[in-house]
Amino acid sequence: MGQDLVATAKAVIKGLGGASNIKSSEPCITRIRCDLVDMKKMNEAALKKAGAIAVVKFGKGVQVVMGTLSDNIESEMRRQMKR
Repeated sequence: MGQDLVATAKAVIKGLGGASNIKSSEPCITRIRCDLVDMKKMNEAALKKAGAIAVVKFGKGVQVVMGTLSDNIESEMRRQMKR
């Protein structure tokens, strides 16, 4: 797995408020869908710096649009969070 993918996944986890703030995550073709514990801990600017094209918020959930690598990034996030 490329170092860029590892770094991107780490940055996305941090932008979502850390592993303890992520209840669940699921990849889609172009986005990563996440349910968060506390939406206030999410940092949209950090997610965009990590490469997010857009961040779509809904209730206690968020969709981080990362393009076609979303599935790979989400898999690496799970690996890093040991889920």
